Amino acid sequence: MDVKVISFGEKPIGAIELMTLYRNAGWWEERNEQDIDRMLSQVISVGAWKNDVLVGFSRAITDSKFRAYIEDVVVHKELHHKGIGSKLISNLLEELSHIDVISLFCEEELIPFYEKNKFKNSKSQFVMHRK
Repeated sequence: MDVKVISFGEKPIGAIELMTLYRNAGWWEERNEQDIDRMLSQVISVGAWKNDVLVGFSRAITDSKFRAYIEDVVVHKELHHKGIGSKLISNLLEELSHIDVISLFCEEELIPFYEKNKFKNSKSQFVMHRK
């Protein structure tokens, strides 16, 4: 399998490409190109490419010093369990190595994946949302 993971700034990720990947994963049908373009301009991101097709993506929101939050770790459904997600996380963590605390939230079945990448479950904090 010829998949190359490329870190922030090395290769631009287009909104249409990312929308296609999101839809493949069944994510974010309501998001539009303009909003995704804006989001991409404000985050640190990592993409995985196979034959110039975006097949994996992850991003981080950060204050550039104290905190970063990892979002949208997504891999094309036909390429799951091939190490792409681990490479995305590894490259993203490299980009964030100067940050004090890096957080994320995930579905319960993904906890072992993130634990392999040295994330720890925090029983003292709760995720809260407001829409």
